[in-house]
Amino acid sequence: MESAVDRLQEVRRRIASAAKEAGREPGAVTLVAVSKTFDADAIRPVIEAGQRVFGENRVQEAQGKWPALMEGFPDIELHLIGPLQSNKAREAVALFDVIETVDREKIAAELAKEMRKQEKFPRIYVQVNTGLEEQKAGIDPREAVAFVERCRDLHGLAIEGLMAIPPFEENPGPHFALLEKLSREAGVEKLSMGMSGDYETAIAFGATSVRVGSAIFGSR
Repeated sequence: MESAVDRLQEVRRRIASAAKEAGREPGAVTLVAVSKTFDADAIRPVIEAGQRVFGENRVQEAQGKWPALMEGFPDIELHLIGPLQSNKAREAVALFDVIETVDREKIAAELAKEMRKQEKFPRIYVQVNTGLEEQKAGIDPREAVAFVERCRDLHGLAIEGLMAIPPFEENPGPHFALLEKLSREAGVEKLSMGMSGDYETAIAFGATSVRVGSAIFGSR
């Protein structure tokens, strides 16, 4: 039976292959292993296999398992990839190295306040709702560039990149292309896009990080 470590190695191989096919260096794409809903026993072998970048959806869940998991592994990098409520900004700043889901003014203001207070500065991405889905977080793509500028100018946030989750039933390519275009217009370098079913396509469109969960850990 294939283990999470076996699947991790296969995902790494496919990332390297997709990067090469796109004329990019394999090291240009960071694998974010999405460990949401999986417990410490499921995650630990993946850490021991050398994976150091992980994604979690909820602040509270991450607080419950990652402090112990990170003991002895000071180089682990933790990404928040789920929606953030403003009342969780303090905990998010304290725990995460990267927050990928800033999508409204209130969150930007709270994060900026907490970062100054804690003197800890997670890297920040703006989430864009490329499919304009009502049930999904993310800022309207037509407002994304102006929002990035406000984050910088009003709140002093150094926006590192953009993040998106295309509609499940649609071809992801046009959504990845839109995000790449917006990143150039906004003057940001990083693109967090692509998940277990479409990360190779995302790499072809310029993803600098891909968020892969079930292809590594198995179905939830």
